Amino acid sequence: GDLRSVLITSVLNLERLDVDLFRCAGPLAPGHRDRAAFPRLFGGQIVGQALVAAARAVRPEEQIHSLHCYFVRAGDPQVPVLYKVERTRTGRSFSVRSISAIQHGKAIFTCQASFQLSQESPVQHQFTMPSVPPPEDLLTLEELIEKFLKDPNLAENYRKHLHKIQAEDVPIEIKPINPPDQFCLEAQEPKQLLWVRARGHIGETDMKVHCCVAAYISDYAFLGTALLPHRQYRTKFMVSLDHSMWFHSPFRSDHWMLYECESPWSGGSRALVQGRLWRKDGVLAVTCVQEGVIRVEPMPTHSNL
Repeated sequence: GDLRSVLITSVLNLERLDVDLFRCAGPLAPGHRDRAAFPRLFGGQIVGQALVAAARAVRPEEQIHSLHCYFVRAGDPQVPVLYKVERTRTGRSFSVRSISAIQHGKAIFTCQASFQLSQESPVQHQFTMPSVPPPEDLLTLEELIEKFLKDPNLAENYRKHLHKIQAEDVPIEIKPINPPDQFCLEAQEPKQLLWVRARGHIGETDMKVHCCVAAYISDYAFLGTALLPHRQYRTKFMVSLDHSMWFHSPFRSDHWMLYECESPWSGGSRALVQGRLWRKDGVLAVTCVQEGVIRVEPMPTHSNL
């Protein structure tokens, strides 16, 4: 409960090198213990760190309302990332910051983030949050994996896959709602619902901090939503191309939020996913959209049972 979230102390902690120039604190992509098994930086880490850099280049009273990113090159988890911020515009109500993430002298990621001074308006509406069981009634992802591993008939290749997931030191708590059967190849609707929150305590702080954490959380398992109708295939390659977020209402990223994900389209080795982060009280906090590359191959027909 009172342990400080690693997302604040390590994952999203940047060192200031100069005015509007920052470097991530550690060389290894947080969340992954095995460099060989995870040769790329996690996209959510890059988005979250870029937003941290941008937030340090605006007035304290300005809050992030949107960001639009492109993943240009694969990130190397064995070297630090430099974040260079350009103060594109500082207006009376809105400010725009452009961020480049750099490794080996080349941009691996570009982002534009827009910040706004608080303004009231009578024009307000939102969708209705889906009706789902509360997080207290559901198993965590770790508990679900333990449940699967107790099955004596579990095929060895699936067992190895689950142990690999267990080896990830993910700083997010996840409770899937109606989790898909990991070992069923039947097509499912491209939708999933997850309760998510940061591990550890963040507390009442600048809203920009919680937005940076939400940016990290938003990329976890997001693109995988598009694979649910195509479970007869095995994924060869899957990476994010771009990622956009809109921040609507204040929230706590260390409190449970419902992540509603759906994929309206896939084709041409690409897939589009949309997501909404809801507070437990039904307030829409964040909207996310991402497109990614997905390349697959047919699942082997032989059984390892």
